[in-house]
Amino acid sequence: MPSTDNVMEDRMKRWSILGLGAIAVALLGAFPDKAKAQTVNPQQATQNSGIGFFSPAPSPLKAGTFETSLSVIGVIPETFSSSISPIGGNVNASGGVSPELTLTYFLTNHWALQAIAASTHHRISAGDTALGHVDVGNAWVLPPTLTLQYHFLPDDRFSPYLGLGVTVAFFYASDPATPTVQKFSLSTTAGPTLDIGFDYNIADHWFVNVDAKQMFINTTADIDSVAGRVKAKTALNPTVFGVGFGYRF
Repeated sequence: MPSTDNVMEDRMKRWSILGLGAIAVALLGAFPDKAKAQTVNPQQATQNSGIGFFSPAPSPLKAGTFETSLSVIGVIPETFSSSISPIGGNVNASGGVSPELTLTYFLTNHWALQAIAASTHHRISAGDTALGHVDVGNAWVLPPTLTLQYHFLPDDRFSPYLGLGVTVAFFYASDPATPTVQKFSLSTTAGPTLDIGFDYNIADHWFVNVDAKQMFINTTADIDSVAGRVKAKTALNPTVFGVGFGYRF
């Protein structure tokens, strides 16, 4: 079971990577004229003429543009329990992989609203308790997220963005690890989400999307076990990485 120091170290590493990525995206977006100048060359002129897979050039993003994409995401929870009463210890949740559907609507050529839908399966356990390691069971989570994004280079093939939003996490279909645990549940929760990513336009309507989100959510676990009723307050704070293909209308 990771110690508090290890949890904080892992948290700092994860946030540092996302922070450096955000700085890089912001720097790239701060020089749109240079980026555009770099894309205007004979090779792109050939692409724009309709030759090859990477042609014609992507349509500029503008108000009313609608995008949809299908991605594969990996979810890495950062579980840390402030308390487990009365047995002590920490609650852990395993990572998960899932398809994700993304819908994006552009309010202007730079500002867009994005909604995501996905559901991942996680194994729940408790460690360093008075009973040792306890396998709690399995649960599914549905975390719909709405994000306001700023797209720095809406007219270019490479279009980085930053976003800020909110995630609501619904836990369902919990399956207790009997006979140690007879029943358990995780409370519905909500929290802020940071978003960083980019689209790479491979054709007029088609693009590749790479995205990372850091969600800040807490939940309460209620467990009926052989040791009696157990309650734990848990910070999940998952990091979500996704790669997918999208289509622009």
